[in-house]
Amino acid sequence: MGSATSELPARRTPLADDAETGLKIVVVGGFGVGKTTLVRSVSEIRPLNTEEVMTQAGAGIDETAGVERKTTTTVAFDFGRISLNERMVLYLFGAPGQERFWFLWDRLFSGTLGAVVLVDTRRMQDSWYAIDRLEHHNTPFVVAVNRFDDDTDRFTLEEIRQALALGEHVPMIDCDARVRSSCKDVLVSLVDHLYTMALAQEGTP
Repeated sequence: MGSATSELPARRTPLADDAETGLKIVVVGGFGVGKTTLVRSVSEIRPLNTEEVMTQAGAGIDETAGVERKTTTTVAFDFGRISLNERMVLYLFGAPGQERFWFLWDRLFSGTLGAVVLVDTRRMQDSWYAIDRLEHHNTPFVVAVNRFDDDTDRFTLEEIRQALALGEHVPMIDCDARVRSSCKDVLVSLVDHLYTMALAQEGTP
């Protein structure tokens, strides 16, 4: 992915006065997978984040294999916003990745329309808990594989699907969490998935 960086929106406009519908999306995944980066990249406002500097107190608790260069961590959640049109707004919540903060997830899932599971192929097993909790809550989701510069293995999406034991009905997409257009493609994929599910339910007797 070279030296790609986040694309900033052309302007940051205030929320329209006639906005009346808020849609909640949660971004989940393992520690260091890029959730904060995704929310930051795609949000039309300066995102709220609760990143703190990692300290020695977390040594032996937070599993940092594969993300040794990470120096900060989300301790509550990230928050961003995208206006879909004058009346409809998408609210993004990025969940913390470390196991010791997973107790926050169930509350974050409350009222969620759908979710994005962000996957790092270097730590694929970290995605299992997120998928399990979403399935437990019957929350629709898509899987986005965040491709890193050192992603030398280049597992295919089908190989990742098999490793995560995902059914064919779960959409999967490659992405770069640093790039706004790539993050937008992920959200479009989720919205399309939700729309398809809604149409299927309408057609069910």
